[in-house]
Amino acid sequence: MRQRRAWQRMLSGRRLDLLDPTPMDIEIEDIAHGLAFVARWNGQTLGDWPYSVAEHSLLVERIFDLQNPGIAVKWRLAALLHDAPEYVIGDMISPVKAAIGDAYGELDTKLTAAVHRRFGLPAVLPRAVKVAIKAADTVSAWLEAREIAGFSTEEADRIFGRQDPHLICRLDLKLRPPVEVRADFTARHAELLALI
Repeated sequence: MRQRRAWQRMLSGRRLDLLDPTPMDIEIEDIAHGLAFVARWNGQTLGDWPYSVAEHSLLVERIFDLQNPGIAVKWRLAALLHDAPEYVIGDMISPVKAAIGDAYGELDTKLTAAVHRRFGLPAVLPRAVKVAIKAADTVSAWLEAREIAGFSTEEADRIFGRQDPHLICRLDLKLRPPVEVRADFTARHAELLALI
């Protein structure tokens, strides 16, 4: 019986096995490129450019830093890379993830571990760090829902919880061409690695 192809060819030339990913097949340029072209909210956002996962990741890292002043730089890197697997498996909205079940989560977990090891992070983050990144991700989701995805404040509050207005007023969403977002994501990754 012929085995199905389970790898994705990257622009770097790497072949990433989705079922058994290894750190040596992961390049930041591939991650940045893929995430810059993956639209959040299934593309159902206002503006002339899609709001990309790369842009979202930059915002989550900023929120994480604001919420956790003085935290180790490696955890800021983890926040930047929190959605890295989506460069090959896409950004599925939560209702679709729930419908698919464990299969999506298993792929995401394996890819996350490989990405983390590639950039010197533990394969599995400490629980407190994961919770803090999720808190930053939730702030970002609330802001995105309210500002560009058509949610009312009441609806965003109901789904994502009320957010600190003092934090929200310090944040802004950017809708930019993928080439700009890709460059900024790659640059931020390099800055954080240099500080570790």
